[in-house]
Amino acid sequence: QVQLVESGGGLVQAGGSLRLSCAASGRTFSTYTFGLYVMGWFRQAPGKEREFVAAINRSGGSRDYADSVKSRFTISRDNAKNTGYLQMNSMKPEDTAVYYCALNKGTIGTLVAGRGDFWGQGTQVTVSS
Repeated sequence: QVQLVESGGGLVQAGGSLRLSCAASGRTFSTYTFGLYVMGWFRQAPGKEREFVAAINRSGGSRDYADSVKSRFTISRDNAKNTGYLQMNSMKPEDTAVYYCALNKGTIGTLVAGRGDFWGQGTQVTVSS
């Protein structure tokens, strides 16, 4: 089984930045295993559906972003550390949500559609105006 733990959430003023981390682990999980998965970030605001934020392919060479975060957020990964990241800049109050990371053994498109094989427990991000 795989565990995903998000960290780095918190309270930030509009225009500020946060960096989220997603650490993957498991009894049989290795750096090789992490590299087999596409990784992504999603968020869910109160009273709203969970929505796609960003995804990155296995090697880190291809990325996809929701239009609402394009040019402000950057997704990255370090396969040697079994960790993914989401750098969030120029943040807006509408970015306030619980942020989740997810892994999928399929394609970026599969993950963008919300089909994750493993999900983290989420980290709260609050942007004040």
